[in-house]
Amino acid sequence: MAAEVCPVCGEQLAARAGRTGRGSVYCSAACRQKAYRERHQPGALTVQGLIDEIGRRAGQLTPQPPAALYTGVTELATAIAQLKRVARTARDTAAEPSGSVTPAPVTEHGTARDTAAESSGSVTPAPVTQLGSARDTGAESSGSVTPAPVTELDETDFAALTEQYRREIQVHCYRMTGSYDEAEDLVQETFLRAWRARDGFQGRASARTWLYRIATNACLDLLRRTARRPQRYEPVPGMHHGDGEPPARITWLQPYPDDELPVAERELPESAGESRETLELVLLAAIQHLPARQRAALVLRDALGLTAAETAEALETSVASVNSALQRARPALREHLPGDRADWRATEPTRRQQAVLERYMAAVERLDLDTMTALLTEDVVLTMPPNPFWFTGRDALVDFVRVSLDPASPAFLGHWRSLPTRANGQLAVGNYVRRPGTSVFRAQVLDVLRFEEGGERIAEITSFEPHLFPAFGLPLKL
Repeated sequence: MAAEVCPVCGEQLAARAGRTGRGSVYCSAACRQKAYRERHQPGALTVQGLIDEIGRRAGQLTPQPPAALYTGVTELATAIAQLKRVARTARDTAAEPSGSVTPAPVTEHGTARDTAAESSGSVTPAPVTQLGSARDTGAESSGSVTPAPVTELDETDFAALTEQYRREIQVHCYRMTGSYDEAEDLVQETFLRAWRARDGFQGRASARTWLYRIATNACLDLLRRTARRPQRYEPVPGMHHGDGEPPARITWLQPYPDDELPVAERELPESAGESRETLELVLLAAIQHLPARQRAALVLRDALGLTAAETAEALETSVASVNSALQRARPALREHLPGDRADWRATEPTRRQQAVLERYMAAVERLDLDTMTALLTEDVVLTMPPNPFWFTGRDALVDFVRVSLDPASPAFLGHWRSLPTRANGQLAVGNYVRRPGTSVFRAQVLDVLRFEEGGERIAEITSFEPHLFPAFGLPLKL
């Protein structure tokens, strides 16, 4: 009897005893997710169709019952936001002068680090993407749908075409860079490069394949320019950090809102595990240690489920080079994961974890340091990218926050309120503080939580600055 193989990549399936559902059909979550995308190709999006849809939804609004009004307005707002993005892309592409050169490089939070000279061993000696060249044309992947050539589209139709893939291209750029801000910029860069290179696209590849290739090259160009590497946290004078080993310091690391994930990664049970595996902060941080080419090979193969041949074509290299990069990348990745996550698998947050989060939020609002302490593991780790503060161990962390939570302390920060959210497939919380003498709670910090096995206590807190609150649907003040 012939060996059973994965219908996506053709690799032999492992023993299937006791396995049921789609997990028994595909060799990995990445292949399962890719198969889903191919079964549910996005429908053709036209600007006029979107305008008509907005008119239809507006006409269906009714003030009663309130729940129906809220649902209708939410759906209408989503459609209007989508049309706004299409219009912005059309405006930006129409403003591109003929034969223009690459715009100013995407910067990292406006700093000069993007102009730094490339360090030894970084990606390429020259920019990866030559606009309008054959490198942006890509061969059609198996089973993809061939669209009409991009050259037949005007600015508005081109914007409608690319809008269908915006979210998944943004997630791809985020996996490559670890930065939400940079991912947003790279999506715009990808679409501008695609518009300029449209003459080289003749419909031989799906629009999705074509855009992924351009996006990957845009990310590699950014990584080549920045030449950044994770460092180790250094002691801050006068601060007790704990007795644990200083964690890796990744100043550009940012969280990603679950609500902005593509539907295939956000809502469907068969792909939920994949979105968490490849977006969880602990994995994103580990990926940042990999050289750019290894990182790209890992993301394209293990996150997107591309074949070795497709990955080689996207990176303009050989299949042997891709396989060699993966052989180095996978064990190197595991070296930078926590000991209890050697298999780099994520799980859906449990009810127990949700209950711990609710107790944690209530304790913060009550300034109840004893309850907060009981919810932390003994070796809990707190980091605050991009800030230099870090703590390993419960005692050090509690000593740090005690003075700011004590109303009798001269360093008392104020009273707190918290709102729950989700980031990178993990439970998270937006914290607001009302400083003494004021009446408004203002956004202070976004905490993304990782729990110990079993979910009884919090094992890691990664705290981020509040400018990303709106991306998570959180207001900047209460």
